[in-house]
Amino acid sequence: MEINFKNIKVIGFDADDTLWVNETYFREAEMAFAQLLSKYETPNKIDQELFKKEIDNLGLYGYGVKAFTLSMVESALELSNYQISSETINDILNIGKDMLNKPVELLDGVEDVLENLSKKYRLILATKGDLLDQERKLEKSGLIKYFHHIEVLSDKKEVNYSKLLNHLDIKPSEFLMIGNSLKSDVLPLVNIRANAIHVPFHTTWAHEEVTEEEKNGKAYKTINSLKNLLDLLE
Repeated sequence: MEINFKNIKVIGFDADDTLWVNETYFREAEMAFAQLLSKYETPNKIDQELFKKEIDNLGLYGYGVKAFTLSMVESALELSNYQISSETINDILNIGKDMLNKPVELLDGVEDVLENLSKKYRLILATKGDLLDQERKLEKSGLIKYFHHIEVLSDKKEVNYSKLLNHLDIKPSEFLMIGNSLKSDVLPLVNIRANAIHVPFHTTWAHEEVTEEEKNGKAYKTINSLKNLLDLLE
């Protein structure tokens, strides 16, 4: 099924790895964390245990750098059998602080796309993570002027998007979501009969990966770059 772009009234954009670089910083942080704990376990084991801890903590801490940092601290305590030094705990906290202070690196063509589309459509930012961090990144990005408002969702499942569309007072067919994650930005929208375009990023968090079976038969469009949106929507 093709997207009927004539029906679109509101376009939602994911933030991290759709508008600006994000996952790259998490990979760098994981490497730094593994280095700090290298005397306790192998890098592969450290990565595995940290990922498990992140997933276990999602329901409690949610998404974002702060949740990631708490998971690093808990993992360090457990992997070291609670022998980790206070200095190393401080180093771990500094990894998280460094992530929060990273510059916002816009992806290619982002501002041009938003500037053009904001003239014709109502644009919203629909992201998940820590509210303060996402607001900070949006302010740093210089893109806030293009968005009607920001929606920081606790998760990106069908129920979250259905509530969002009710809040926007639009039909699913009138909403288009743009994002890099099939699991969070595309498939939930297709499942509620809204529209979605996938813009892949070169790095994907393991939790966001989907199987071929999950993708099979789903009606969405994939483009190589956000800049291709202008050919579809203008």
